[in-house]
Amino acid sequence: MNKLIIAVAAMLPMLGSPVWAQDTVKIGYIDPLSGGGASVGEGGLKTFQYLADELNAKGGILGQKVEIVPLDNKVNPQESLVQAQKAIDAGIHYITQGNGSSVAAALEDFVTKHNTRNPGKEVLYFNYAAVDPALTNEKCSYWHFRWDAGSDVKMEALTNYMKNTPSIKKVYLINQDYSFGQSVRTDARKMLAAKRPDIQIVGDELHPLLKVTDFSPYIAKIKASGADSVVTGNWGQDIALLLKAAADAGLKVNWYTYYAGGAGGPTAIKQANLDHQVFQITEGIPNAGFKPAIDFEKDFRAKVNMSLWYPRAVNEMRMFKAAAEKAKSVDPVKVAAALEDMKFEVLDGGEGFMRKDDHQFFQPIYISSFGSLKADEPFDEEKTGWGWHMVAKVDTAQTIVPTTCKMKRP
Repeated sequence: MNKLIIAVAAMLPMLGSPVWAQDTVKIGYIDPLSGGGASVGEGGLKTFQYLADELNAKGGILGQKVEIVPLDNKVNPQESLVQAQKAIDAGIHYITQGNGSSVAAALEDFVTKHNTRNPGKEVLYFNYAAVDPALTNEKCSYWHFRWDAGSDVKMEALTNYMKNTPSIKKVYLINQDYSFGQSVRTDARKMLAAKRPDIQIVGDELHPLLKVTDFSPYIAKIKASGADSVVTGNWGQDIALLLKAAADAGLKVNWYTYYAGGAGGPTAIKQANLDHQVFQITEGIPNAGFKPAIDFEKDFRAKVNMSLWYPRAVNEMRMFKAAAEKAKSVDPVKVAAALEDMKFEVLDGGEGFMRKDDHQFFQPIYISSFGSLKADEPFDEEKTGWGWHMVAKVDTAQTIVPTTCKMKRP
């Protein structure tokens, strides 16, 4: 009887909380947690930890607790491979990364080779933000899935908006000097030439990735060029410091960006008084008006003390759970098969799908401007009193681009 009482007493703390299976689903988060990209990497880490908590509150994945394991790569491809191997050595079968397409290319190749050499010990790579088109074209891999729209998809939507804006006459391109930044400049030149051949490209600049601390010389060139608009794929400190230098110099142009909403960007926009002159293209915005997304945003901000930069991360984690449930397994091989062609209701509303041909996720895309809030827009950014306003929405069917991927399947 005493043994029975002891056994029951031992079980009491578990009542009212999930009872986990022995195993834990660990996801290696490989992104910058130090150096120039640390603010972005820390924001991503907090996001994934919040999403893991959300899944765990609902029983985890197939009854297994989800754990995010942070691994600092300093936005360095070689260091990323060291961290990926560390994750594998720790028995981790899932990694996620987003900042830096050069890092993504290295990880994609590494994971593909590892899985070829180690059948039965496969690893899946979930990409939430690295958008070089090559990753789902000539470099595509069965073991890589991307939830962000490729830079070519984003530029297609952005230039469709710009072509109907007659005030744009002179454009300056400034981008980071690596694969992603180079793809932004190439796509911008090609698509603007096709859609608005009257637009002049009055400058085309590449600068070192996350190394420039003073952008005033670049801003001086933009000012001297007579540009009325700037197109940039800059992210992290490179967009925040670029906009800060513009504010300091009093440069008044329209900015068309991929990542102006990252840490420090909104504050710099407000300081420059660029009211609805900075545009961003994303897969979701806080003020889009979709109630489930608004409720999520409120809870996220209350618990994490930042705005949601990555709606795609929400879609990634929720689809991971759905794929595991479909496969009835957390085996990476079975999860990968379940993800192919999966349709999914995205956080901000509307249906997306994971294309089987190249493992690119397609979803609605939004163009928004940053500035003074309207009465029905509840969310500001960085306590500026300004927020993101929806300018245009591109439905999933209008975001699809062809792929050259020739995927080798296991």
